Amino acid sequence: MQNAWYYEEYGPKEVLKLGDFPLPTPQHDQLLVQVRAAALNPIDSKRRQRPLFPSDFPAVPGCDMAGIVVAKGTSVTKFNTGDEVYGNIQDFNAEGKLKQLGALAEFIVVEESLIAKKPKNISFEEAASLPLAVQTAIEGFKTAGFKTGQTIFIVGGAGGVGTLVIQLAKHFYGASHVVATTSTPKVEFVKELGADKVIDYRKTKYEDIEEKFDVLYDTIGDCKNSFVVAKDNAPIVDITWPPSHPRAIYSSLTVSGEILEKLRPFIESGKLKAQIDPTGPYKFKDVIEAFRYLETGRARGKVVISAFPYTESTWCHFIREQEETCS
Repeated sequence: MQNAWYYEEYGPKEVLKLGDFPLPTPQHDQLLVQVRAAALNPIDSKRRQRPLFPSDFPAVPGCDMAGIVVAKGTSVTKFNTGDEVYGNIQDFNAEGKLKQLGALAEFIVVEESLIAKKPKNISFEEAASLPLAVQTAIEGFKTAGFKTGQTIFIVGGAGGVGTLVIQLAKHFYGASHVVATTSTPKVEFVKELGADKVIDYRKTKYEDIEEKFDVLYDTIGDCKNSFVVAKDNAPIVDITWPPSHPRAIYSSLTVSGEILEKLRPFIESGKLKAQIDPTGPYKFKDVIEAFRYLETGRARGKVVISAFPYTESTWCHFIREQEETCS
């Protein structure tokens, strides 16, 4: 058995329990990964609160993780034991149920197609903060059909996805003008991410913004109001469901390790930087507190969990189950 956070019924964060959970065995196309850090996402809270996707109880929350490969299936060719990897382990587009065993555990199993090798210049915590958010961010640009040289208005520039949309617009997609919204305390933070102009939504209404943009990218579900800054035929992308304006196009994500691998040069060059909320990383024992903060909607960047309680006895137990010897 291993330590994991899990829930056996839908409800608020208080339904989460810390306890024993079975150690997984990797299938032929999977790797067993010792988790070193994980990140929380709004979807983790929504899945715990109501049955959004088919899954079984008890369920361990968490999509994003970074860790070390400790075993692999017979068909795995891209990774070896000892490799440092990261990824979103829940493929929301796959057939069937989501994994019962999410990222908030000592060990997880994941298909090799969903992960990538961790860039050498970032920590496990930084790596864990990226996968789901960056996959969501990139999907939005694809949904918009974004072209080099276009202008973009980003609603929610300081959140987990918004921080990456700004950086991708500047350094990956070649936007000519990047404008983003945030609250007063976060204006300087969003400027540092690379936004050409930052709108303090507490001081400026959308109707008062004279410039119109080629793409409106809404990360917080406010396009019922923000649509006025888009040009007449401009795409309006909303990553929340359901979109709050009839012109808006809902954008989800594609879960793939290949996406992460393509971003490696931008991460290793420092053009794309992980943003961890300054209240963290939270310790593994403080997961409920981390969810409490996430659910305030005030996070700056990503809420990250670190200091996972790996013990040699857990690993020895796994080895014994594989009928090998643990020295």
